[in-house]
Amino acid sequence: MTYERDATTLELPWPFAGREDELELVRRSLTGARRGIVVTGPAGCGKTRLVTEAIRGTDCARAAGTPEGRTIPFAAFAHLLPESVTLHRAVRLLSGVRTLLVDDAHLLDDASAALVHQLAVHGRTRLLVVATDGTSGPGAISRLWTGELLPRLALEPLPEEETGRLLTAGAGPLDALTVNRLCRLSRGDLRLLRDLLGAVRGLLAPVPGTGERAWRGPVPLTPAVRERAAPVLGRTSPLERETLDRLAFTEPLPSDPDDLDLGALEMLESDGLIEVDDGGAVRLAHPLYGPVLRAAAGRLRSRRLARAPEVCTAALDAESAALARRIDQADVRATATPVGEWLVAEGGPLPGGYAAVRARFARLRGEVREAAAWAREGLRSDPGDTSCRAELDSASATVDSLGDLDPEALTDPYDAVRLGVPEKVIDRLGGVFARHADALTRADGPELDEVAGELERRGFLLFAAEAHAQAVRAHRDPRAARHSRTRAVTLARRCQGARTPALSGLVLGELTARQRQIVALAAAGLTNRQIAERLTLSIRTVGNHLYSAYARLGASDRGTLPWAARAPEAQPA
Repeated sequence: MTYERDATTLELPWPFAGREDELELVRRSLTGARRGIVVTGPAGCGKTRLVTEAIRGTDCARAAGTPEGRTIPFAAFAHLLPESVTLHRAVRLLSGVRTLLVDDAHLLDDASAALVHQLAVHGRTRLLVVATDGTSGPGAISRLWTGELLPRLALEPLPEEETGRLLTAGAGPLDALTVNRLCRLSRGDLRLLRDLLGAVRGLLAPVPGTGERAWRGPVPLTPAVRERAAPVLGRTSPLERETLDRLAFTEPLPSDPDDLDLGALEMLESDGLIEVDDGGAVRLAHPLYGPVLRAAAGRLRSRRLARAPEVCTAALDAESAALARRIDQADVRATATPVGEWLVAEGGPLPGGYAAVRARFARLRGEVREAAAWAREGLRSDPGDTSCRAELDSASATVDSLGDLDPEALTDPYDAVRLGVPEKVIDRLGGVFARHADALTRADGPELDEVAGELERRGFLLFAAEAHAQAVRAHRDPRAARHSRTRAVTLARRCQGARTPALSGLVLGELTARQRQIVALAAAGLTNRQIAERLTLSIRTVGNHLYSAYARLGASDRGTLPWAARAPEAQPA
């Protein structure tokens, strides 16, 4: 019997980032009396990458289902079994295997699926089973978790902030608009993300004064991109294809269904190729469909279907006005801005007025690096635009210099509340901002937490993090203070590296020397296994130290450690 050793010989060009909790869960499923785990999720979400990382350094037999082998008995296990074998004998032969990884289990032939199920029943082999959601697989595989033979870990698409960390690990620092664009195009499919990043690597241009690089311009039509768009190119009627082409050349604006053939729209919607929103507007279902359709249209067809430039100008003005209204209404929850994003992505000039409003909207949401990127786009079109220059300065101040500002010189009175001197401006504020000033003046911890909740609901994530951080010092109940600290750190993690006095003043708690050592290594990106090897500790000991550090630091998970580890120490309230 042969084994595939994953250990140190496997080359993995795509770095592992994020999913630390899931990684520990999978690793724990292979220890002690545990019998393994089933990992499911959408295609491309990183299931195989996760389990490959989990078994790194171990002896593990591997099998995988394939489309070609679905009709061949025991095809997935051909390398592990004799040429002719019964199910009973196959179970006996593989029961001596300590750990078995079964990838693409939804593609197994029925005999292989029955074998995996019987191995789970007998319980002598630890099983790592990987299956893709939304596919019709063998019933013997789904019964692994529905019959409670093995626990199931259902992976969700990687959150955007974690995807950003992955991109940075794979390509170095990228500007926020490039990260956003890659996330939109890949929609959580990490295989597609890797392909796109590889295709644009040579197109990345330095962003002056930042150390970041940016991608602007058309989407490269790689094989993976064309494969994703294959349904719109190969399985549509001429009328449906005409409808899709018209939608493609309308982007980034939606189309009115009254201008299109209703029968074709119904068929395209049932096939999942278009989406119709609550207002009846029609769009292509995936952001990659448009570039592929436009590239295949030909010059004459493109000329006939291309939209007039003034249509985008009017839509951009409407977006700018909508953003300004939301700011005036103190509601900066995420809203669609497809026209502005389109212009930036294509590398076109962005009017300074729009760029400044978009930058301010992002800054108020706590998206400080994105705010700076929008402001720089406006300055690229008009270097003398004072509103964009002011927004760029404000975004930079939010990252590293707000604490040096003089409260007497602030143009925005609310900044005085954020700096901890609310009494100077309390009579100049209204709504939730006045409540924040009042609660801070009275050192009312519970009210500060209530204010933070309202700020978060309105989209002001950075302000909410600061209010929770201020509540830490105001609380008399240590448990309430720990809760506020945890919320502050969690929200600050979503604010793209923002550093402000309130956040820097978080009570981090006292760590032992060993905990500080382990936290520093974890914050640098090392896994528990790597930390254990470096410090000559057991993985369990490393995990226990990190768990205690989470509680003391108010960190919700491993992802908050880089932020916490860099924040300056503060004295407990």
